[in-house]
Amino acid sequence: MDDTFIESRDLAERRADDERRDFSWRTVFFGFMRSRRRDLRRNADAGVIFLDWHHPWLFFLAVGIMLLSCADAFLTLTLMQHGMIEANPFMDSMLSQGTAAFAVSKIVMTGTGILILVFLAKSRFMNRLRTGLFLTFFFSFYCCLVCYEIVNLLAVL
Repeated sequence: MDDTFIESRDLAERRADDERRDFSWRTVFFGFMRSRRRDLRRNADAGVIFLDWHHPWLFFLAVGIMLLSCADAFLTLTLMQHGMIEANPFMDSMLSQGTAAFAVSKIVMTGTGILILVFLAKSRFMNRLRTGLFLTFFFSFYCCLVCYEIVNLLAVL
C-alpha cells in the first residue's frame, strides 16, 4: 500500500477527532471576546447590516430598557392599587386577564422589541435614522415614565 495514502488517512482521522467547529462554552466566550465582524470588509458590503459585534452602549440600553420596563410594571400595579388607571388600552386588557398575564405580556413584548432593534441596530429607518437611535429614545421614554410614576406614588402616599 502507498505510504502517502496511509498518512493522508491518518491525518483525516485526526482531524475528524478534533473538529474545530464543535460548539462549546469556550466557543461562545472566544466569539464574544474576539468577534471578527466589527465593521464591513469591503465597500461592496455596504448593504450588510448584520455584524458579530455590537457596541457596548447597545447592551447598556437593552438591559436598561428591560429593567425600567419591569420597574414600570411594578409601579403601575402599585399605583392601580391606589386608584390610578392604566392609560394603555392593550395593557389594560391584559390587566383584566390578571397580573400574571400583564407582567408576562409586558416582558415578552419589550424583550422582543429590544431583540429586533439590537439585531437591526446598524440599519437605517427610511434611509435617515439609525435604528439604534430608537433604543436611546425608548430608554429616555422609560426613564421619564418611571420618574412620572414615582412622583405620582409619592403624592399618593
